Amino acid sequence: MPGNMTFDALKEAAEHGKIDTVLVACVDMQGRLMGKRFHAQHFIDSAHHETHCCDYLLAIDMEMTTVPGYKTSGWEKGYGDYVMKPDMATLRALPWQPGTALVICDLLDHHHHEIPQSPRAILKRQIARAEAMGFKAMMATELEFFLFENSFDAVRDSMQASGQIRDLKPISAYNEDYHIFQTSKEEAVMRALRNGLYGAGIPVECSKGEADAGQEEINVKYSDALDTADNHTITKTAVKDIAHAAGKSVTFMAKYDHRRAGSSSHIHQSLWTLDGQPAFADPADPHGMSATMKHFLAGQLAHAQEVTAFLAPYINSYKRFCVGMFAPTKAVWSRDNRTAGFRVCGEGTKAIRIECRIGGADLNPYLACAALLAAGLDGIEKKMELEPEMKGDMYSTTGIREIPKTLRAAAELLNGSTMLRAAMGDEVVDHYIHAAEWEISEQDRVVTDFELARLFERA
Repeated sequence: MPGNMTFDALKEAAEHGKIDTVLVACVDMQGRLMGKRFHAQHFIDSAHHETHCCDYLLAIDMEMTTVPGYKTSGWEKGYGDYVMKPDMATLRALPWQPGTALVICDLLDHHHHEIPQSPRAILKRQIARAEAMGFKAMMATELEFFLFENSFDAVRDSMQASGQIRDLKPISAYNEDYHIFQTSKEEAVMRALRNGLYGAGIPVECSKGEADAGQEEINVKYSDALDTADNHTITKTAVKDIAHAAGKSVTFMAKYDHRRAGSSSHIHQSLWTLDGQPAFADPADPHGMSATMKHFLAGQLAHAQEVTAFLAPYINSYKRFCVGMFAPTKAVWSRDNRTAGFRVCGEGTKAIRIECRIGGADLNPYLACAALLAAGLDGIEKKMELEPEMKGDMYSTTGIREIPKTLRAAAELLNGSTMLRAAMGDEVVDHYIHAAEWEISEQDRVVTDFELARLFERA
């Protein structure tokens, strides 16, 4: 379900003063929306064709540092422009931003070819590959985050004053997983979020409390892979905008506190035929799985360690993978078992699907969905045989495939992945290897509060 506004509807809304601003945004390496705010009339007159942005938007880190060493962008290249080409199918009103519409752009070079390293282009390449094989990739992402009483401004002031974020106060005081009374206290934010997303053409299903104090989950209906990634990115922006307007703050860190549960982004996946029939179901199979589904899952398991860097892109991401907190540590499959990295779930012809539980809330949905799709399609192409189902507690099971324990290990596995290099291209894999290596080097360089507290007197 793409955007809910046609270009003609935008013209009419602008003429009647209902829309005066159009957010024109691309997606960066971290999965954030980056772009410009146009006066609606200028967008209608001109900018709907294209606008431009600095090419450094695909060569920066989380702090927007101009990272050296990228082949696509740098001082030696003069930091030129990319073309931002609006995908008018994504045009929509944003109810939580008064008088504002949003359109998502593809990034092109000056010859109007897509930039291979751009997250949207990476996913579109795998979608095209699936379609050439006769499949439409359908996906959904669950998205978890923590909501705090502290405002973003208060958190910023704490950081500036002491170099630390102090006295974070989760919006609830205890585990609120499925807890109706406790989540009633948060409705000022969560109700506005559900209604805002729905009004933006994003088919939100529900929200719920998650497995720790102040932890939330928002779920959007499944859709085609590109629409799902777009919806995920807009949803994260909406969460931050709406929380900020309410004087609250949120974090999508995979692990904001080692004593707390981590925040995930489980990715649900299925393939359908191009004429709209589910390709994963076989009622005669003991698990209800078709041969296509088994090959697809086998591919994801075979390449699970190689794709982890796209599911867990930061040093912090790997602190989520711990025993007993519903984050997986083993890249195996099981039927309806939340201790496995890949969970087969859903009943019936249309509902059966694969849930990848490895990804954290900090992932870039375009990259994560693309990597999973590439691995699954490789399994279909090679008719990989699905390994036996694992049962019981995967945390305590030894001798089985593990999720990489660090970004350093995951980056090495990504670097050596012949499958991803064939599916995405060497220039894409090398680009994101460089991003991972920069994250690692920054973590190696910076002295942390933990080190200071542990070693200042005792060393």
